[in-house]
Amino acid sequence: MSLNARQQSAESARGNIPSNTQHGHGFGTAPVFLASISTILGAILFLRFGYAVAHVGLWGSLMVVTLGHLVTIPTALAVSEIATNRRVAGGGAYYIVSRSFGPSIGGTIGIALYISEAISVAFYVVAFAEAFKPIYDWLAATREISLDSRLVSLPCMILIIAIMLTKGADLGVRVLWVVSAILAASIGTFLLGGGHQQTELRPDGLNLTAIIENPDNFGTVFATCFPAFTGMIAGLGLSGDLKNPQRSIPLGTISATLTGMIIYIIVAIKLTLSATPEALGDDYFIMAKISLWGPAIYIGLGAAALSSALGSIMSAPRTLQMLARDNILPIPKFNRLMEKGAGKTQEPVYATCMSGIIAIVFVAMGELDFIAQILTMFFMVTYGALCAVSFLENFAGNPSYRPTFHSRWYLSLVGTVMCGLMMIQISTLYAIISMSLMGLTYLGLRRTLRGQRDLAASFQGAMFQLTQ
Repeated sequence: MSLNARQQSAESARGNIPSNTQHGHGFGTAPVFLASISTILGAILFLRFGYAVAHVGLWGSLMVVTLGHLVTIPTALAVSEIATNRRVAGGGAYYIVSRSFGPSIGGTIGIALYISEAISVAFYVVAFAEAFKPIYDWLAATREISLDSRLVSLPCMILIIAIMLTKGADLGVRVLWVVSAILAASIGTFLLGGGHQQTELRPDGLNLTAIIENPDNFGTVFATCFPAFTGMIAGLGLSGDLKNPQRSIPLGTISATLTGMIIYIIVAIKLTLSATPEALGDDYFIMAKISLWGPAIYIGLGAAALSSALGSIMSAPRTLQMLARDNILPIPKFNRLMEKGAGKTQEPVYATCMSGIIAIVFVAMGELDFIAQILTMFFMVTYGALCAVSFLENFAGNPSYRPTFHSRWYLSLVGTVMCGLMMIQISTLYAIISMSLMGLTYLGLRRTLRGQRDLAASFQGAMFQLTQ
């Protein structure tokens, strides 16, 4: 028996991993980067970032990017660190956390993360339907037909589910290469554009504080835009399909996060130089008016939204499948059904169907901004928990926590505090509800998983270090 096989057998015997671990596709680092960056540079960039610049100005939009990355960069570093603490299999962030800190902590984060990922699928499919706006406008003008975007988004959602059920993650990764190339070309045409097509709607120069009259408050703008930055962990869902996850996860996740931040800053400056706040606020597709070739923006939006939806529909079922294999879900029969996989790579067929049902419900709502704000709260509470766990383990000096990639405890603390502050800034009520749900989930799992490592051990270690 090989060393890896003996380690897997030993971990299985200790209850750390299921004996039926999936074999995976053996992907490299590129799919992690592509899944993350194509999700970061997605619907918000094309549809709502002009809105952000119009309502809070260039200075405010740069603050949105900065504050967003004060959450996502510490989270990316924390996840990368945790991922190198021990062997990684399928289940993404859930698997990584649960194997390092126990099923109570991992399950709490995993459930919140799964819901976030499942809703993300709906968010990106609704955004994909928005890419057909020129067709809707043409039908309304020439045929007097008012077409509901859900006539596009719902069939598209069903088609994506069918593709994943029949073709699996291998096809999804191949599509990511094509989509990423289209996305890069689309952003390039925008950056090369000369400004708004109408000269009177171009600004005289760079104004850091120019905004429209009666703008939305900063919290609303931040909540609308924050889902753009959450794509940095989209590649984690492929953890069980990576050849060397300890290398690919840190490299792919961190590089995608930093690349996305730079591009958002450049786009914010370009928007400010190319159109007045009024023009930016009146037209969600303002980038098409600025681009060197307008249709490239609609194509880029469609490609980005489609790739993001594919990334999320690959990640969410794998998270649910691993939750079920660890008996985290409260109904035993549901665990047995969701854990099933098909073929050598253990494609999560039933978990994909479940994720698709959740996504279809949110697609039927059809409101992009509403879904974006729901997503923001779920991702915020998930990222805050990830950073908090990383902070406690680093500060406690746990001898069993020995990752090969090292973050810093104070960066994780910054991520935790920023998540809490921004949640309260967006909505105090929703922040309290989200944190309460996380707390109740943790207490419920702690009762059902007695004897397993939990937060108490991390707090004891941290208090011991403080006492010393």
